[in-house]
Amino acid sequence: MTDRRTEALHSEAIGLDARPLAEIATLLAEGQVSAARAALDAAEQIAAAARSMAETIRGRGVLHYVAAGSSGLMAAADAQELGGTFSIPAEQLRIHMAGGLPTGVEMPGGTEDETEGLGEALANLGPSDTVIAVSASGTTPYTLAAVSLARKAGATVIGIANNPGAPLLSAADHPVCLATPPELLSGSTRMGAGTAQKIALNMLSTLMAVELGHVHDGMMVNLHADNAKLRARAEGIVARIAGVDTEAAQGAIAAAGGAVKPAILIARAGVTPAEANDILRQTEGHLRAALARVKQTENQEGDIL
Repeated sequence: MTDRRTEALHSEAIGLDARPLAEIATLLAEGQVSAARAALDAAEQIAAAARSMAETIRGRGVLHYVAAGSSGLMAAADAQELGGTFSIPAEQLRIHMAGGLPTGVEMPGGTEDETEGLGEALANLGPSDTVIAVSASGTTPYTLAAVSLARKAGATVIGIANNPGAPLLSAADHPVCLATPPELLSGSTRMGAGTAQKIALNMLSTLMAVELGHVHDGMMVNLHADNAKLRARAEGIVARIAGVDTEAAQGAIAAAGGAVKPAILIARAGVTPAEANDILRQTEGHLRAALARVKQTENQEGDIL
């Protein structure tokens, strides 16, 4: 049975509107802090789900983010960040939001009950794909319909919900229950539940990147420097990891076509771009292993000399 805590009345709700605004602000902030703790309790489940996402990307499958309403906005935000942050190819990412992604300020509430077009949108789902389904209640018709299609196609399902015992969690291969307390505004899941969802989604994508070797000592080493901000960031990353000055880092980045991982190997070991990419292929994109291989080669050459 679903625990409908997302619709429950908060213990501080009675007389809320008669309190001073500063007092209400404190309650709102405390609600967000309490909601954030829900992700801590789900850390193990989130890690397992992230590993599955990494397997999908490594196997050239597709990550499908599916949700409605405010949960859809959270899911879409995470998906849209993966390209710029970790250079996940656009062809391996899809966003399915009930009613489509908003282009204005209105987000029709009735669309979460509509499932028309989902079959066509998910027609190419297969066993190599993963569906990340998000719903505060865990009962959203649009999201559950997508999960049903995913299971028929043999795709992996990650289900994120805020109500324990929700159907979405029961249907998922990787259930992530974010048991947030009742909202200060009953049913307004864009607040506490949304905060917990945002944290969980951030954790999922970041852990996936770690598993893929796209993070090194807390730095985003799989980014592609294709604008001024990212070029500056890339220069700092290459200089720090390779132990070179900014000018050398810039030259290595240019030689690597803007890709940070091979640029680090070029700057660190003086290898060619082709050699750098070959080493990264051999180490499945893991920079730490690639650097160890380069160091081993340097030591062997030193012994010969």
